[in-house]
Amino acid sequence: MSASVRTAVFPVAGRGSRFLPATKASPKEMLPIVDKPLIQYAVEESIEAGATKLVFVTGRSKRAIEDHFDTDAELEQSLTEVGKDDLLESIRGIVPSGVSCIYIRQGEPLGLGHAVLCARPAVGDEPFFVHLADDLIQGSPGCLAQMASEHRNHGGSVVATETVPKAHTSSYGIVEVDDADRLTAIVEKPQPEEAPSDRAVVGRYLLDARIFDKLETTGRGAGGEIQLTDAIADLLVESPVYAYSFSGRRFDCGSKLGYLQATVAYGLEHPTTGERFRAHLESLIRG
Repeated sequence: MSASVRTAVFPVAGRGSRFLPATKASPKEMLPIVDKPLIQYAVEESIEAGATKLVFVTGRSKRAIEDHFDTDAELEQSLTEVGKDDLLESIRGIVPSGVSCIYIRQGEPLGLGHAVLCARPAVGDEPFFVHLADDLIQGSPGCLAQMASEHRNHGGSVVATETVPKAHTSSYGIVEVDDADRLTAIVEKPQPEEAPSDRAVVGRYLLDARIFDKLETTGRGAGGEIQLTDAIADLLVESPVYAYSFSGRRFDCGSKLGYLQATVAYGLEHPTTGERFRAHLESLIRG
């Protein structure tokens, strides 16, 4: 039985160029899905999975993320004075008691692997989550909680996977697995004719701390960046890495279409606006 995972790493240094001009001065992770930003959904999923230490690997123009998870005494006082207790509770509960936030600057945009390596001083020698906020996964329990349960069963590292169209393999890390779902190979963004399977890694990792040693020696791979996929390929030679097919629906919020799909899906389930929103959509369909 493996120990609980207590640390979650959020690589949030990217500029979000696919959403310009909206992300020119505001982090892409702060884009809202109904009434919460993407990064808050990510944090909530990590806390549900047992994380108590949240490590944000940030870059330029990301100060809004720090502000979002900080206390705003003036706003709290204002909401108290006008009796808006529901809104007051919504901002007080963003980071529960006992959960800490750490911010580390990624000085150069050298890829996901480099961003994860930047978190090493805060993570230490324990297994940890890596959560990409762009990939919003709707499910109960959350994807990371599912992966933590899988990790407790057999140890090692775990990567979340889903089947993608063969034509799309060049957008993902693609894995090959044995009968026990243990990785035998992982390739970063292979062309369809070279892909070992159609099973793609998507936005969630539970990694053994030995990955840091691999990242230290991983050269620049696809796109001239330090690829986390390449380090995982080195890791699986000496430590097991498992592919996990999660339960839930994934939205690629790094794309405009995926973001809109997520907004609709979460809007339909919102406790205060869902019913009216559904009626509105139905009226549009009826014409």
